[in-house]
Order: sequence, then C-alpha cells, then structure tokens
Amino acid sequence: MTQPPAPERPVRSPPSAAAVRGAFGDLLPHLPLFPLGTVLFPQGLLALKIFEARYLDLITHCLRSGAPFGVVTLRQGTEIQGAAEAPVRFEHEGCLAEVIDCDSPQAGILQIRCRGLQRFTVSQVHQAPDGLWRADAVLQAADPVEPPRTEFQASITALQRAIDTLQVRDQTPFLAPHALDDAGWVANRWCEILPIPLPTRHKLMMLPDPHARLQLVDGFLRRHGIISD
Repeated sequence: MTQPPAPERPVRSPPSAAAVRGAFGDLLPHLPLFPLGTVLFPQGLLALKIFEARYLDLITHCLRSGAPFGVVTLRQGTEIQGAAEAPVRFEHEGCLAEVIDCDSPQAGILQIRCRGLQRFTVSQVHQAPDGLWRADAVLQAADPVEPPRTEFQASITALQRAIDTLQVRDQTPFLAPHALDDAGWVANRWCEILPIPLPTRHKLMMLPDPHARLQLVDGFLRRHGIISD
C-alpha cells in the first residue's frame, strides 16, 4: 500500500511542536491508527495509495477537519484487511501524520502525501466494526532543536551529498526545509534511508535524545565505510 514518494512539491511550513500541542493537546482520545510496514519519523515524508473503504473515510475526514492520524509500525500481519490469516499486531508507539497533498487518479483511489508530526504512545487500543483501529494517544516530547556536535560533521556532509545525488536523479525523499543544522533532523533522515531493520528503526524513532540517535547513526555509517575521519 505504501508507494515511492512523488516528486517534491511546495507545501506549507511544518507546524511547531507547540502548535501541535496547542491544536490537539497532549491527549488525543480515539486517535485513528494506520498500521504500516514502515516507520514514520517527525518531519518525514510518507506517500500512500488508499483504496480500502475504512481508510478512504479516514483520509476524507482528515482532509475536511485538518485532524491528524497515527502511523504505527506493524509487527505482524498486513495493513490490507483480509489479506493474511495472521492477526494484526503493531507497536504501541508511533508518529502523527498530517495529509499535505492528495490526488484522486480514479474513483475509489486516493494518492496522498503525509508529513510526520509528533511521536505518541497509545493505550486502550481497539478495532471498530469498520476495521479501523483507534486508541487513546499521549503526545511525547518533541526533539529539542539543537545543532549537531562537531564530531558528527562527516555525517552531515554525507547526508548533504546524498540529498544532492538523489535530486540529480529526480528523487526527493525529504520534505523541505532541509534542516542540516538540527541534530534530530539529520538523524531522522539518515534513519529513513539506511538499510536498518524495522524494529531497530522504530526504536531509533522513539529514542528521546536526538544526539544519542545521531551518535548511533554515525557509528553505523562508520562501520559500513560510508563516512570516515
């Protein structure tokens, strides 16, 4: 159900953590959840092709109300209803998503792009009769916006090169602005494109210290010869 990101188009500036909390509060009761075989990071880009009735209704509601939905990472099963016998199990932490772009190439299909907002944890998880998962969610603290330490300069430079290379190939996996002066942003963008196992990617997303997250990423890059001193 997840599709490769479409070419980047101008979108409105991302809301601050304070704006998210001001709009929705720390507690989001009955938050609709979208279990996916991916990890959405704050300020990350998620492209989806929507065709199931439960998710068409959800996205229509989000477009009308401006409300977010929650993306949670699957541990078992699939996001497509009835596609597998294994019961659906997913992480009880995730990231809010706001719809920033929507196209309808044909009746009954929506192609959307979403931006990751703020992390959350859930409780009271339940599935409605229409198959949509809901839960009470509590927002987690956003990463403090802090410059990366000088020891991570090689990781920053390599990420800029990766962005430049992808843009030459007409691939834009990251939403603007590119905050290379923000430790959390740099760490998150590396986490999105490195070949990291899904459970590890999820743990990195929920790690509360952006410098610790970037340090782990920096170590991975060095071990695999992507960067060096």
